[in-house]
This record gives sequence, C-alpha cells and structure tokens, in this order.
Amino acid sequence: MVIHGSKIDLKLDCVIPPNITTDDANFFTHTAFRVLIGADPPTAFEFMKVSEAEFPALDGQGVSYAVLQFPPCSLNPSHRHPHAAELLFLLIGSLKVGFVDANDVLHTQTLQTGDLFIFPVGVVHYQYNYGQDLAFAISAFGSANVRTIPTPVALHLAILISSSIKSSVLTEIRQIKCICTLGR
Repeated sequence: MVIHGSKIDLKLDCVIPPNITTDDANFFTHTAFRVLIGADPPTAFEFMKVSEAEFPALDGQGVSYAVLQFPPCSLNPSHRHPHAAELLFLLIGSLKVGFVDANDVLHTQTLQTGDLFIFPVGVVHYQYNYGQDLAFAISAFGSANVRTIPTPVALHLAILISSSIKSSVLTEIRQIKCICTLGR
C-alpha cells in the first residue's frame, strides 16, 4: 500500500511492508551508525550506507544516506549513481572532489569543513583526501535504493591525472605518488 504525503499521519507517509505489525517509532529509527561513535579511524577509505534495504522506512521516501571516512591520502574511486544525485556534506577535514559532466568537462573543487557539494544524477565522480588528517563526510542521495557503479581503475587514474593538468590539482609529488599507489 502506498500512501501520499498529503496525509497528516507520518506512519502513512511510508510504504509499510506487510510483515510489519507494530506501528511504533522503532520502524522509523535506524541505529547502525552508532558503531561509528568513538570508533578508531579507518586505515583505508570506508563508507557505510543506509538505503531501503537496510532501513525499510525509507521505502517510498526517495532518500538514502551514507557516511564516508577518509584517512590521509585516501580515495573514494570514481563511480556513478545512475538514478540519484548525491549531496555531500564535509563535516571534518578537506577533500578534493570532481565529476565529469555530459560534455566531458571535468569539474573539480577543494572542499573544507562545512562545505556542501552536489554530484548531479549519473555523473562519474570521485572524492580524495589529499591532507594529513582524517576527513569525514555524509552524503544524502535522491533515491531510497541508490545504485553505485564503479569505473575501471585506469579510467579513474586518467580522470585524476587530467584533473591535475587541466586544473593544477594534485601537483605535489607526494599526492601523485599516493594516487598511483592507491590504483595498484
């Protein structure tokens, strides 16, 4: 049963699975991110997502969420989400981000703590922590069931290398060596 948002009762604004028999707030609560609080920082890029598969209350809502953790010199390799935009909010650290638009134009930006960046629907994009400190971001997606399609490592490295030439990004030898190491 699908109920539209014009109803007043929040319980009716979701697609409630037939196997859910209680209508309490537990259905609308997801606790998996609690493991992140007080945890040691990861040694490689890590993400944790919450889509309707993990949190059934998202069904019918058109949203999902991810937490991204970037140790120093780590990379979320290029990928795309064919049916959802991604709105990234950088909570801690700094990131270099980029995407390639439909006209094969590379758009790059250096983000600082507190910045938001939008990756339009379907574009190939990446995030890279070039700094010496942890970067921590959250991403909201315009779909409850976001698909992530990775791009080949060779294509990803080509995007980053062309980014450094076209936009004077990643020009320090330390950063380029780090990227090449990540691609192996």
